Amino acid sequence: MPLLLSRRAPQVTELMDDPGCDTRRLNNTYAGFSAVNRAISGWARIYARWIAPLAQGRACRLLDIGFGGGDVLRSLARWAKRDGLKLELTGIDTDPRALTFVNSRRQDEVRFLQASAGDLISAGELFDVVLSNHLLHHLPERELIALCRDSVALSRKLVIHNDIERGDLAFLAFALTGPFFLSSFITVDGLRSIRRSFTAPELSCLAPPGWRVKKLFPYRLLLVHQS
Repeated sequence: MPLLLSRRAPQVTELMDDPGCDTRRLNNTYAGFSAVNRAISGWARIYARWIAPLAQGRACRLLDIGFGGGDVLRSLARWAKRDGLKLELTGIDTDPRALTFVNSRRQDEVRFLQASAGDLISAGELFDVVLSNHLLHHLPERELIALCRDSVALSRKLVIHNDIERGDLAFLAFALTGPFFLSSFITVDGLRSIRRSFTAPELSCLAPPGWRVKKLFPYRLLLVHQS
């Protein structure tokens, strides 16, 4: 258990969540997510262990809820192409600024939509895999439970919500990233995200029946549901 960050701080807000925040810094933040996720989010390991086996010999439909800068889906597309696998990739985000950002970049292999999980449920969409990255800590507890419910409704096989594990060392280490992400919100918001995030016992207590919490190095929590 963390000592300095022994209590979660859900009241803290992130600068990029302000609809009136500086557009240039916001776009720099979206662009910087790629470096952050490559360094700490562990998606290459998650792809190899969980996603690639589901795509062997068949097309696999995958949904990313809250795509942000779109880099997680682009990485998955690149790895699947390398491995000769067929992933049909869709990303949704309710923030129109995220869609504007991803549309400014090439997106040949990914479908990005401004939509909610509820919109896709209403449309009758189904996916083999549903995932999110750094989404759980943004949500009030009741919305986190609703996300779990909606994710299961959209998924045939697997749901993985990948987020930060709150910890003192994670906070202190991320504080050193400031010089690498000038003119963006990444360092300030990253530190606030860590303060908002869960420990493994906290997330386990919140998770509905049928969900498991797995730890991934460094300071990652995976909330997993398998059908």
